[in-house]
Amino acid sequence: MLSAEHRAIVKATVPLLESGGEALTTHFYELLMTEHPEVRPYFNQAHQASGAQPRALANGVLMYAKHIDQLDQLGGLVSQIVNKHVALNILPEHYPLVGACLLRSIREVLGAEVATDAVIEAWAAAYGQLADLLIGLEESMYAERENAPGGWRGTRLFRVARKVVESDEITSFYLRPDDGGELLAFHPGQYIGVRLVLDGEELRRNYSLSAAANGREYRISVKREANGRVSNHLHANLKENDSIELLAPAGDFKLEPGDKPLVLITGGVGITPALAMLEAALSTERHVYFIHATRHGGVHAFRDFVDAQAEKHPQLKRFYCYSESRADDAPAHGTGYLDEARLAKWLPQTRDVDAYFLGPLPFMKAMKRTLKALGVPETQTRHEFFGPAAALE
Repeated sequence: MLSAEHRAIVKATVPLLESGGEALTTHFYELLMTEHPEVRPYFNQAHQASGAQPRALANGVLMYAKHIDQLDQLGGLVSQIVNKHVALNILPEHYPLVGACLLRSIREVLGAEVATDAVIEAWAAAYGQLADLLIGLEESMYAERENAPGGWRGTRLFRVARKVVESDEITSFYLRPDDGGELLAFHPGQYIGVRLVLDGEELRRNYSLSAAANGREYRISVKREANGRVSNHLHANLKENDSIELLAPAGDFKLEPGDKPLVLITGGVGITPALAMLEAALSTERHVYFIHATRHGGVHAFRDFVDAQAEKHPQLKRFYCYSESRADDAPAHGTGYLDEARLAKWLPQTRDVDAYFLGPLPFMKAMKRTLKALGVPETQTRHEFFGPAAALE
């Protein structure tokens, strides 16, 4: 049980986490992967190599330590973690492995003089509290998805009904249940987990659902990454009628109901979850401003679809910005990067809007600053990370 003394000790370690948390979490991941290779499928090794995953964990540990006696102050962090875990099918038996490696890392990185028995005891209690919280919330989510119409727990076999090239980099896969059964509904903006075995190695990835729920099939639209083992496999090897295992939809980034003008700002493959949001919003009378930035026409996926929606729905206004526009591209509404002046011109006159933005990390940092500078309330802006969460400040 986490005592008042434990809380005080954990909070006292915050300065150490602020200065050396990433070193600690990097050591933790090395230890976990070496001693428990069975958990490797749950981690994207590219995010490990780039340092993004250790940075995200360090930030999560730091936030938990800071708010150890006021967990409600963690805001959406807990929901974000739970949804990521559910999308990958993290189970209760994984938590003791993680806890043992975390405690060893605290001792080995900070040293026995700093990481005393009392500190280790306090962190063991703190980790136990966190694990119990997450396990409980995750079980509730697993059960909810399993018991919902068309729902399931664990993996379910799907077939590729169609494979469609959307741009030079993005290909869509239309996936239907192999058992022909009912299909679980989802919220626009959510994602699904994919389980693969490549050369004898299990891998798991999350992909946004890029079309609104229709009860028949799911669509994911995957960008081929230069060094992306899974994305390259899907593009090159996954064919129509092939099978693939999916986990049930999850994700706390979703289109919230409302009647304010909706602004969807996307960069590159960030367009994918916004497409499902666009479809859902256009089924109402809500005004929508769809703003997409990409390099050039060759990598601009779904332009024809969005243009067709604009023809049918007068409440939709769309704007495209090409940073490396080519002579043979269809005209864009702007060239260069999506900056404050251009965004100010394309947004509605009112700043009382609901704004969602997605894309590469530098793009999202710029959009967060720009929307704030233009007077859009921060409480009315939302974003999602395709990889580990990172600071946008």
